[in-house]
Amino acid sequence: MKSLFDTVSYNSSKLVTKTYSTSFSLATKMLHGSIRSHIYNIYGFVRFADEIVDSFHNYNKEVLFNRFNEDLELALKHKISLNPILNSFQHTFHKYNIDKDLVDDFMNSMRMDLHKTKYLTEEEFKAYIYGSADVVGLMCLKVFVKGDAEKYNELKETAMALGSAFQKVNFLRDLKADFEGLNRTYFPNTDLKNLDETSKQNIIDDIELDFEKGLSGIKKLPIEAKFGVFMAYRYYRQLLKKLKKTPALQIKNTRIRVSNPKKVELLMRSYVKYQLKLM
Repeated sequence: MKSLFDTVSYNSSKLVTKTYSTSFSLATKMLHGSIRSHIYNIYGFVRFADEIVDSFHNYNKEVLFNRFNEDLELALKHKISLNPILNSFQHTFHKYNIDKDLVDDFMNSMRMDLHKTKYLTEEEFKAYIYGSADVVGLMCLKVFVKGDAEKYNELKETAMALGSAFQKVNFLRDLKADFEGLNRTYFPNTDLKNLDETSKQNIIDDIELDFEKGLSGIKKLPIEAKFGVFMAYRYYRQLLKKLKKTPALQIKNTRIRVSNPKKVELLMRSYVKYQLKLM
């Protein structure tokens, strides 16, 4: 039965989310049940594409990525795939009329990671951020507004800002893995070999502006999505707070994280703020 296969596909995307990101999984649990599974579906798709370019070092990444991209195109065209992650994503893609350009821009940014290791200009950096993060925020926004084109256009810029903020925090947190493990330098005009406090603060100031803009959009989200997105926002703000307090050289040599007990505390505090309408 096709419905049984679809259930397996949805469960696979949920498992991918829970396995790869406890923080994103926790935030997604706070979304209304009517949209939660579709955010799992989006996450499963983007995670698999990202894993190919970031993790499969003992395999021909380009061959694997091309095959994944071909399977993606067929899934979107025929509305089915034997790859359960792509099968669940194509369902969400069609149900919420996600723009194909968003998917293409995401895959183009992921493809860049196969060969490009340095982003030397602001233009290159912004283009990569748009394709790797902003468009993911826009895919999720399509689900959050449930097809309301007017609401989508109203919140589009703030969703992109929030996606940018999340991605830049990830880059700052993962400096060691990206620079030493993958030989990648995302932040332009920044000497990661000699990262100093001024360079770190410039990056943080930029992220703070994105967060400020993103929060203004969270306040206008439909009730089904607001608390879950606010929870993700609070988690990344906490991560940025820790990065602020960490010396620049230490950031380059370790991976900063938020402990699980702190995540639970954030959840409780966020819920109180939400209930008291303080956000």
